[in-house]
Amino acid sequence: MKSLAKRATAEALGTALLLATVVGSGIMAQELSGGNVALALLANTLATGSILVALILTFGLISGAHLNPAVTLADALEGGIAWRETPVYIVAQCCGAIAGTLCAHAMFRLPVVSLSQHVRSGPAQIFSEFVATFGLLCVIWGCSRLRSSTVAFAVGSYITAAYWFTASTSFANPAVTIARALTDTFSGIRPLDVPGFVLAQLAGALAATFLFRWLAPNIQTQAKEVVIAHGSEIEGA
Repeated sequence: MKSLAKRATAEALGTALLLATVVGSGIMAQELSGGNVALALLANTLATGSILVALILTFGLISGAHLNPAVTLADALEGGIAWRETPVYIVAQCCGAIAGTLCAHAMFRLPVVSLSQHVRSGPAQIFSEFVATFGLLCVIWGCSRLRSSTVAFAVGSYITAAYWFTASTSFANPAVTIARALTDTFSGIRPLDVPGFVLAQLAGALAATFLFRWLAPNIQTQAKEVVIAHGSEIEGA
């Protein structure tokens, strides 16, 4: 297995690039769509789904390409990552997400930090985040268990679809949610709404993990392959 420093760096960089894409494509889409929100969302969706495939393929063999604290916590619960390493992954993901958001602002000549005013509250939005994250973890556990070579494409496809079938547009990621509170652009979320989203995401991840313990009883043997198997111990890595 790669050293923790290398894996944490991969998680930070991967999540930074993810957020640069989510926020940057949202800004670009809003500028070019002429006020057509559906068209802007479609552009934002395609960029996000595409970058997820690329990032998972790029960083998967180094860190597993979790890029998501909910995925890391679910993996730790099943023994795929040591609990002592879990906070390092989560901090790296959150810091990377924030850095990616600030990078997107810099590229579009916006204030580096602009707290979002985009209201995303209420039971329907919260439930949507539960469903979005539940589905994401189902895809990850099912594919890593049965079709590990397809995980990157399955995750990208799922998020592309979930942008449209969930009322919240499927954040499904606590690090993403926190970072998107720092952008008052198309993809933002009001800071006040962040805790509800994060709790729903964690609940969805746990529900999917416990379900797959029953659906696939040997799930723990595949935990080290989430999201992508990242090798055996490498001397000096």
